[in-house]
Amino acid sequence: RQAGRKMSIYDTLNPEQKEAVLHDKGPLLILAGAGSGKTRVLTHRIAYLIEHRNVNPWNILAITFTNKAAKEMRERVDQIVGYGADDIWVSTFHSTCVRILRRFIDRIGYERSFTIYDTDDQKALMREVCKSLNIDTKRIPEKNILGAISRAKDELISPEEFDKRAGSDYIQKKYAMAYKEYQKRLKSSNALDFDDLIFRTVELFTLDKEALTYYQNRFRYIMVDEYQDTNTAQFKLIHLLASGLNEYGEKEYNLCVVGDDDQSIYKFRGANIQNILSFEKAFPNTKVIKLEQNYRSTKNIVDLAGKFIIRNQKRYAKQHYTLNDIGPRPVCRVFFNDRELLEFIYAKISRKDSGSCGILFRNGISAILPAV
Repeated sequence: RQAGRKMSIYDTLNPEQKEAVLHDKGPLLILAGAGSGKTRVLTHRIAYLIEHRNVNPWNILAITFTNKAAKEMRERVDQIVGYGADDIWVSTFHSTCVRILRRFIDRIGYERSFTIYDTDDQKALMREVCKSLNIDTKRIPEKNILGAISRAKDELISPEEFDKRAGSDYIQKKYAMAYKEYQKRLKSSNALDFDDLIFRTVELFTLDKEALTYYQNRFRYIMVDEYQDTNTAQFKLIHLLASGLNEYGEKEYNLCVVGDDDQSIYKFRGANIQNILSFEKAFPNTKVIKLEQNYRSTKNIVDLAGKFIIRNQKRYAKQHYTLNDIGPRPVCRVFFNDRELLEFIYAKISRKDSGSCGILFRNGISAILPAV
């Protein structure tokens, strides 16, 4: 650093992080491995756009997946940006859509005072639907029907399209009947379920050019976290918002997405891995930046993870590394039953401060851990 020069917040970034922060025009795909400082990059990029590119705070939209992540980013944005940070939209997909629909949903036949049904409301409504359609819920449980409807909405499949795809399949036809009646009753009650929030926003933007143009002009810079976990409806929403025209009548696609194709684990929730793998095709002239330095884990952990990840066939090539200590070697153990596993865990944590231990499970076995 030059003598006497005041240190900038951007001087704390590594070269790849800094390159991502300073990229201010056109689509940007940031492939961020675990512990690579992605939230730091996003918050610093927001600050850079406002401070050095004169972007208005209200022209920035940052989308996360969970309320917890949104709260964390909101706090960090407020801290680093300071004045004007309140005008930046930092929220989840669903919260973003609620705000949009509260303003424009009357354009597609709902009142702005719509109600959002929770899980219990959905189940109660579906029970009524099944009863009215004489659907045997012992053979076709309500939860199965609601699951099918949820998956359809994730893929932007309407009741009419669902019915066409059902063909002559008996179960699918019942799903289609229930889907149609379910949506009819929701609308008559001026209500949306959780999946409708994105579904109806995409419908609004598709049918109402004025509403779409309003938000395209509002959000000149869009950032999306955990992009590998987006579904088809979320991709369509982002594509519509990012397709606005600049002052020269050109599409700039000032869209920055952060994700890691190696961490896509939510296919069972509708996540479409092709959204990140095909990002460069969907958004021409994409800049791809890889954040490969891990600040969180030890070298042994990073190296072992890399040996597993490299076996993925459809992925961006990446070489994760860390400058942290080597650390203890990971140990792989095989157990023949739950009791054996739990006794091993108990023996380990009883010799340490349990607050320094993390235990990950693929099922509900953790519920009986305290009983050991």
